[in-house]
Amino acid sequence: MDCRFIEPKYTSSIMKNIKIEIKWGVLFILIGLIWMVFEKTMGWHDVHIDQHATYSMFFAPIAIAIYVFGLIDKKRNFYHGRMSYMQGFVAGLIITLIVVILTPLSQYITSTFITPEFFNNVIAYSVSSGAMEQVAAEEYFNLKNYIIQGTVFAAVMGLITSAVVAAFLKSKS
Repeated sequence: MDCRFIEPKYTSSIMKNIKIEIKWGVLFILIGLIWMVFEKTMGWHDVHIDQHATYSMFFAPIAIAIYVFGLIDKKRNFYHGRMSYMQGFVAGLIITLIVVILTPLSQYITSTFITPEFFNNVIAYSVSSGAMEQVAAEEYFNLKNYIIQGTVFAAVMGLITSAVVAAFLKSKS
């Protein structure tokens, strides 16, 4: 009796079918890491931490653009220029799944290598500005909480972005 769960030929077929989504999901994470370096360079993680929440929102159009380019790539190079809403939506969800899977690693890299002092800085700022008490700030601003928040945010925003972008990129019937 053959006990293999998925035969290799099916695995390679699945990987071929989602190669474009994997590429754009990984690209999303890499661009996000580059953005973190940019934020750090701009001082939004230390001297200008008071501006962090506002200026980090400028990543949103970049994130949406990555989904747009990813779905255009899928439409052109996999569906040969004709893509239904559902095909686009599913492709977007697969990109989202890749991003969700890689988000904890991305957050770890950001917090450990790119900006290891961020949590201490944002805790100090939150307390000194009167926004939070010390204990509450420490409970909120830490790697574990940011991994959870980032993963949930990636899932929710990826779902919404996929739905909207697929609607704009579907082929006319």
